[in-house]
Amino acid sequence: MKVKECMCKEVACVSPNTTICDVAKLMLNKHVGCIPICDDNKNVVGLITDRDLILRSLACEKDIKQTPISEVMTTKVYNVSPDAEVSEASKIMCECQIKRVPVIENNELVGIITLGDLANNQEVSSKEVSDTVEGICKCNQNTKNAE
Repeated sequence: MKVKECMCKEVACVSPNTTICDVAKLMLNKHVGCIPICDDNKNVVGLITDRDLILRSLACEKDIKQTPISEVMTTKVYNVSPDAEVSEASKIMCECQIKRVPVIENNELVGIITLGDLANNQEVSSKEVSDTVEGICKCNQNTKNAE
């Protein structure tokens, strides 16, 4: 199965100068835990998660109404092509311990694929979803280390 058959195509994104507060409100309104940060050409320049907001802004006492999201966003963003196999997205999630991967075509954001997308797609096996969760958590390392 291809990523484009499983991904979410309607992705809200913001510019790097959007305030932390406005990004948090967008997450609330869209019911999402991750927002890509894009330049004017829809090139992904960063990513912010709800966890990032807590750890990099709230915990650091940033002025959320004045601070641009560019000051707290993750800049190393992994991505996948819409024509890639879902297993490739799953592999990226496992190797990078992330739950969301932007989908990029011709250097432009065209979607996002999440762990939830994998879990909610009937064509993705429960074993693949389980293996992805395990990989993200690195649960299998604890078992190997205990042996």
